[in-house]
Amino acid sequence: MSNQNPTIIVTGGAGYIGSHTIIELLKQTDYNIVSIDNYSNSTSKTFERIQAITGREVKNLNVDICNLEALELAIEQVKNPIGIIHFAAFKSVPQSVADPLLYYHNNIASLVNILKISKALEISNFIFSSSCSVYGNVESLPVTEQTPFSKAESPYAHTKQMGEEIVENYTKFSSGFNSVLLRYFNPVGAHPTGFNGELPRNRPDNLVPYITQTAAGILQQLTVFGDDYNTRDGSCIRDYIHVSDIADAHVKALNYLIENKQKAQNTIFNLGTGEGVSVLEAIRSFEKVAQQKLNYKIGPRRAGDVISIYANNDLVKRELNWEPKYNLDDMMLSAWKWQMHLKEEQ
Repeated sequence: MSNQNPTIIVTGGAGYIGSHTIIELLKQTDYNIVSIDNYSNSTSKTFERIQAITGREVKNLNVDICNLEALELAIEQVKNPIGIIHFAAFKSVPQSVADPLLYYHNNIASLVNILKISKALEISNFIFSSSCSVYGNVESLPVTEQTPFSKAESPYAHTKQMGEEIVENYTKFSSGFNSVLLRYFNPVGAHPTGFNGELPRNRPDNLVPYITQTAAGILQQLTVFGDDYNTRDGSCIRDYIHVSDIADAHVKALNYLIENKQKAQNTIFNLGTGEGVSVLEAIRSFEKVAQQKLNYKIGPRRAGDVISIYANNDLVKRELNWEPKYNLDDMMLSAWKWQMHLKEEQ
């Protein structure tokens, strides 16, 4: 593809949601895609997986976004950039509780630096990867984009609240700059081919990789953190959403900005299915599609966990004409296919 085509920069392109978004961008658009990822929580093999699925090679700049000088140097290679999708961030709640300063430094410095780059290169379309964790423990469900923030339950969630504020303020005072904040609920699953999915470097903190690794015998047992919450079965409730649905929303959000369809300089969308699923319901769905019993136990509650949260997704459906395609069983089956694929690779 010629370099005359506009370029979209994807930070954290080797990561879980970044890589699936690149796949959708390659499938749905003609843009050149350049990733920036220093593999701090990912692997270069992701780009081989992207190529296997799309037939397209993606250039990655192996640079730490927290290092502005290195970033400025690397970005000189990028021709005709018109948009940035910023995923690169640390995202483990327990790790952020254990090491808050690591999270504040990495997640905030990287955001400030990529905004500096967007200013220097006059890139006017910016998408920020946010999280439903910004809402904290909410008083009423489902959560709309207008739901006020409660106190952040973890340093990770706080970095997302701060990040949103930084993007909003920068957008407000920057002529011609437009941004979308996408608040993901709980991204799960893998590409339907089973060739790309979530690949935690260390012991997973998220439920679904923990389920699949337990089922595959990599982990001995899954612990459900609490069954005494005020929910229908006592376990926490989340809005699980397929990663490919989230990726599709990023493509639609990008086009929304590039085609000047936004009604305001800064727009916020919730990305969820709109349905709450309990931890125990997610386990039962997995057991059904994998046709095996999962070895799990009930443990104590975990610090930083929100009791119950799910989205009202009316706004994103209306504005971006977006609709989630995958149900809970699809999510679990694709995650299991990915786990089986990883086993074959070894």
